[in-house]
Amino acid sequence: MMDDPLTVKPLRSSKLVGKAQGMYASASQTELSFLMVLNFAFTEGKYNGSNLSVLGRNSVFSGVREMPIVGGSGLFRFARGYAQAKTREIDLKTGDAVVEYNVSKGEDVIGIAS
Repeated sequence: MMDDPLTVKPLRSSKLVGKAQGMYASASQTELSFLMVLNFAFTEGKYNGSNLSVLGRNSVFSGVREMPIVGGSGLFRFARGYAQAKTREIDLKTGDAVVEYNVSKGEDVIGIAS
């Protein structure tokens, strides 16, 4: 289960704009990959009260991972597109990580950090 800070930039000190909430489960016996069920729940600014939903496979040690956007609520109702995840920091002892998500629909891109 996850209930992580959602920030403007991929920095722990960046402004908090919501929570990255959901769950992940192991998706491979040979590599570190997860099935991600993830909601970006916004609590600040233009997207306050809106959610963006991601569902897909995340191969953790790949440079950039792509997962589908499967919907949302509020300003993201009926959203479709994809999210590209890139790990910025990872502490293998604690399991803590900073992951940058870039979300795209056609030509539009929204940068999100978790």
